[in-house]
Amino acid sequence: MRRQAGIPRVMPRLRHARDLQSLAYLVAVPALMAWQWQAGFSLPAYALLLFLMVGVGVVHHNHAHLPLWHGRRANRATDLAITLLQGHPTCVFIPAHVANHHRHRHGEHDLARTYRFGGDHNDLTGWLLHPLQAVVALYPSILGWLIRLRTRSPALFRACALQYALWLASWIALLTLDPFKAFVFVIGPQLFGLHWLLGANYLQHAHADGRSRVDYARNFGGLVNPLLFNIGLHTAHHEHARAHWSTLPALHRALAPRLDARLLEAGFFRYAWRVFVLGTFFARFRSQPLMTVAPAAPDPAGAIPVSDTPR
Repeated sequence: MRRQAGIPRVMPRLRHARDLQSLAYLVAVPALMAWQWQAGFSLPAYALLLFLMVGVGVVHHNHAHLPLWHGRRANRATDLAITLLQGHPTCVFIPAHVANHHRHRHGEHDLARTYRFGGDHNDLTGWLLHPLQAVVALYPSILGWLIRLRTRSPALFRACALQYALWLASWIALLTLDPFKAFVFVIGPQLFGLHWLLGANYLQHAHADGRSRVDYARNFGGLVNPLLFNIGLHTAHHEHARAHWSTLPALHRALAPRLDARLLEAGFFRYAWRVFVLGTFFARFRSQPLMTVAPAAPDPAGAIPVSDTPR
């Protein structure tokens, strides 16, 4: 049935049918949190919750590049929902990821480039520490962006302020209700998901060439892609940042012949076992850097403009 002229659409429309998977992850997370809060700890349910928290981070990433819905209101509502589920405002992706990482592609002005922290390394310690180092490096620029946003884009500033308010209010309310359950069933899994979200930068870029036109990222095949929205096909995502995640396999196949074979991994778990576990003890299993790191030029002032927003 055709929609009559002048009658507003009641239900928002997804941009792509494959994002029913994204919505399923967003619904399953609070359901698992609430069920365990009431019924108690379940190891299988908790393991699934931790995995889905990683998935929520990927949904957040994809939504930041290409919003899930046709319609600003539905996308802003999704921003708030992801903020509450993930335990941090979604708006920080604009200055930290879209306007920084995608602009500089692991290059010398990328504020969270992996070789900024102690040289060009790729090991278990580096991956575990990278999220903490990245937060320290990124938050001054995020705060500066928010300050400029207040005068240059008041509507977007208010949206960001609402996200911060909801996030903090949710943590305060849950900790007041039951501090133990709040940390075990909500805040702990959120921090786990945020660690993987920030640590993905290390997995995808450590020992890649930040000066190369195409060899600045590592790519993974295997189950990580159908389970986590093709997050392993990272070069194709960088080269086509506004492409829907479901189109990345075809884009990756077109790019793969141009990429250094050392940046094409058959699977994530095989890579992690080889580099982070065996590589800790045996040098022959370690990855090799693809670039010679020189001192970086000073980061240009105001490198993250207010206008860099995908919405």
